[in-house]
Amino acid sequence: MIWECGRFKFDTVTPTVMGIVNVTPDSFSDGGDNYDVDAAVSTAVQMAKDGALIIDVGGESTRPGADSVHPDEEWRRVGPVIEALSKKGLCVSVDTRHSQVAEKAIAAGASIVNDVSGFRDPEMVKAVLDSDVGLVVMHMQGEPSTMQDDPCYDDVVSEVCEYLGARARELCEAGVSRKRICLDPGPGFGKTPKQTLELMRNIHEVRHLGYPVMVAASRKRYVAYAYRIDDPDPKARDEASAQEALLACELGASVVRTHNVKKTVEVLSGLRPYVLLGLGSNVALVAEPGEETEAKIAQINLAVASLCQLPDSQLVDMSSFYESEPAYCTDQDDFVNAVVLMRSGIPPKEMLVYLHAIEAQLGRVRDESNPKGPRTIDIDILDYQLYTAMSDELTLPHPGATERDFVVKPLCEILPNHVLADGSRVGDIPEDKRIGRAWKVRG
Repeated sequence: MIWECGRFKFDTVTPTVMGIVNVTPDSFSDGGDNYDVDAAVSTAVQMAKDGALIIDVGGESTRPGADSVHPDEEWRRVGPVIEALSKKGLCVSVDTRHSQVAEKAIAAGASIVNDVSGFRDPEMVKAVLDSDVGLVVMHMQGEPSTMQDDPCYDDVVSEVCEYLGARARELCEAGVSRKRICLDPGPGFGKTPKQTLELMRNIHEVRHLGYPVMVAASRKRYVAYAYRIDDPDPKARDEASAQEALLACELGASVVRTHNVKKTVEVLSGLRPYVLLGLGSNVALVAEPGEETEAKIAQINLAVASLCQLPDSQLVDMSSFYESEPAYCTDQDDFVNAVVLMRSGIPPKEMLVYLHAIEAQLGRVRDESNPKGPRTIDIDILDYQLYTAMSDELTLPHPGATERDFVVKPLCEILPNHVLADGSRVGDIPEDKRIGRAWKVRG
């Protein structure tokens, strides 16, 4: 996906780093460091040199229990910084929940409005509607002054996803292009460290909504909780914050908001490419009559268990199971299919060797005279980030990825709006033109 922010466009294939510049006397980790305009501008310029593509400028502390700042005072703090950075050609984000500040920031050259209150204020929606700036829609339970007063959830992951999805839909219905929207699950905002950790370990669920996702974990209390850091200085959390950002990016986040740009860029260099695998089975080795579908699902689950054992690899996400008609050789049983998303350091051709070994272990016998025939398990590489190939041994992306219904439906379930490594978009072919029609059998 492309996140459109005025004249700037950010491709979610690789992480976009956003440097934090707080022009405040009381922010939780760097209050006072950049309160002076010259200091703030100097810090931002260095962040850009260190690899930040966006500078997020804020003039109101949103730490737990923080007092609100009048919009006039907030603009007095951030206005000169935004104007100076915009004149230098930098992509500037304004971190504000006040429509008056957002309007002035856009006029001064800001390309993004980052609203911790999630654009709940109708005036904030009006402030951005007639512009083309990018929007960061964040989840927060309550207000900064009260958000940590016993935050409660029945299911923090589903409730945050439901909120963010609803806010994004409302913005689109108001006239905002969905290409302008980025979602931030709001770690630490109206959430205990334990709730935040659960949310961030499931950040791929936010990615299912079909928008770029921000990870804003930098120096948060939950990072100290998760990594057992006893040092009370928030800056002592920079290494762990960068590792947390890397983990979130492997799970699907694509924008990283950070105080320590240099450290974060260094750690993000270890991000492994994503691999999309299509799995199918239409031969149930052991099944009672009427239980063939469950037996095929069991075959796929065994394959997934083996995938979890691959070296330098991590299973990130998996679709529901879909039953489908056979696509080519129609004189055979229906298939059960699923799509798996992994991060892996294994190159594509080596990955193919591993996949063939898993297939053999699960009883796959290759029949060169009938390659589309029945099989206990079939594992195809559908897409491998940044790799394209065309040979008898391996073609990437998979030539049938966009035309097979049993691939498109599960793939779009976990990666809506996905663009393959060759630039083609999954789902572009209308459903009635696809082969191997598929229907969900288990979520």
